[in-house]
Amino acid sequence: MKTQQAYTKHYSFEFFPPKTGEGADKLRKVREELGALKPAFFSVTFGAGGSTQQGTFDTVVDIQEAGYGAAPHLSCIGSTRERVSSLLQDYIAKGVKRIVALRGDIPSGMRDTGDFRYANELVSFIRAETGDHFAIEVAAYPEFHPQARSAQADLANFKRKVEAGANSAITQYFYSPAAYYRFVDDCERMGLDLPIVPGIMPITNYSQLARFSDMCGAEIPRWIRRRLEGYGDDRAAIRAFGEEVVTELCAGLLRQGAPGLHFYTMNQSGPTLALWRNLQGLV
Repeated sequence: MKTQQAYTKHYSFEFFPPKTGEGADKLRKVREELGALKPAFFSVTFGAGGSTQQGTFDTVVDIQEAGYGAAPHLSCIGSTRERVSSLLQDYIAKGVKRIVALRGDIPSGMRDTGDFRYANELVSFIRAETGDHFAIEVAAYPEFHPQARSAQADLANFKRKVEAGANSAITQYFYSPAAYYRFVDDCERMGLDLPIVPGIMPITNYSQLARFSDMCGAEIPRWIRRRLEGYGDDRAAIRAFGEEVVTELCAGLLRQGAPGLHFYTMNQSGPTLALWRNLQGLV
């Protein structure tokens, strides 16, 4: 963890593009509530195959115009060089200075996956097109990508993204801090020195969390699963237990030298604000 301890801590929050005007209004309220915490940036997810590309752009512009830093996600899947180049220039014109570059998930039935196969190719393209204008974030998987051939192959993939020009990384969410510490140690052994910011998913809905985790390969430790299963439909108990567990996770990561936290907000402010308040007395 020596490399991570050298970086100034920063905090960020992730949104997905709202689909309705009402959703956009609600997100602006959430943004203002979380904006009071002075985050380094708000990231905005990007749908592969064109599903939310315009929504991502509109949300990013809204955030920028409100005076905050925005970091749009760019995905390989379904993207062409021409389209990415155009988007990069549009973002430069809007004052955007940070990009989250991802491979993305392949939608069911999609045959043409676009001009980029892997995230390192997208990172290289962004660098070739725009030089050092953007700080580029990439994804990291402490518990390893579910489609990786092996843990070693996944680490090699991460190294390629870093060497292509990534400035920092945001991890998939996890609940086993040892996985993060080991991942950082592995990166240090490979000579990689960049901020690797833990991704944090608040626990508010067990069935939803279990579904997400099964899809993305994020492990929910057995003791947490059993406790959450035991609460049944008691949402208040699930939220209280989840808040306690995730607060302890965040506090431990920060004490060990993690260079900040990236919160997957699900477009809600309450769970993240609760964690933030709890952390003020712990770290």
